[in-house]
Amino acid sequence: MALLDGHPADPDALRTLALTNYGHFTSMRVDDQHVRGLTRHLERLVSDCRTVFGADLDPDQVRRYVREAVGDKPGAFVVRVTILDPGLDIGNPAAANDPHVLVTHRPAGALPLPPLRVKTIRYQRDVAQVKHTGLFGVLHHRRAAQLAGFDDALFVDPDGRVSEGGTWNVGFIDANGHVVWPEADVLPGVTMALLQDLHAHTVAPVAIDELPYMQAAFATNTTIGVRAISAVDDNELTAEHPVIVELRESFLTLRGEQL
Repeated sequence: MALLDGHPADPDALRTLALTNYGHFTSMRVDDQHVRGLTRHLERLVSDCRTVFGADLDPDQVRRYVREAVGDKPGAFVVRVTILDPGLDIGNPAAANDPHVLVTHRPAGALPLPPLRVKTIRYQRDVAQVKHTGLFGVLHHRRAAQLAGFDDALFVDPDGRVSEGGTWNVGFIDANGHVVWPEADVLPGVTMALLQDLHAHTVAPVAIDELPYMQAAFATNTTIGVRAISAVDDNELTAEHPVIVELRESFLTLRGEQL
């Protein structure tokens, strides 16, 4: 069930989101009523709300809405919190400053997931620092990658630097066995931040022509945890690199915060 501000969502209230796709969100994997990085997810919603709607958002109220939506549901599932303004006028988006909270949830797959094969594509998401609902470009390029025989797309910016996947951050294990996160215009992912707290790393530009020299690569977000990348274009990579295994296990052992 979709709840809007704690009540069953009226389809009319969601029409604007469907027709304009203007809003922002965060997705959180819930395991036995705990969320890894819950505070960071709430902080993201507050920050993005100021950017998207120029309005303040009460994180405690959002948390209450989430608890109302999921109740005492056991096991693993994914909660998505979407912030929208049902009164948005496509001709006057500057007036959209009345955020409402939509909470939905769906099943979560068992972790870890099998490795990905990705295709590099020149693309940069609009307002990359915001986790917004504008997913057309992301899904269009994911579709193109899948039609070419890959699982997903890995984006490369106009300067030839690797940035991120459509719905995930990417990390690399360089020739020296060190974790490198690309320095680029990317979404500051919650899972990426948690992993950066857990493991030594550097943040540096990763040029597309450096990819053949990487030992391994992985994708990461709240729903997939740490997912190995077994190939980037024609470059085969080690899917079970010891550092990836260590990162995956460190993430899975995080207990998370109570909802």
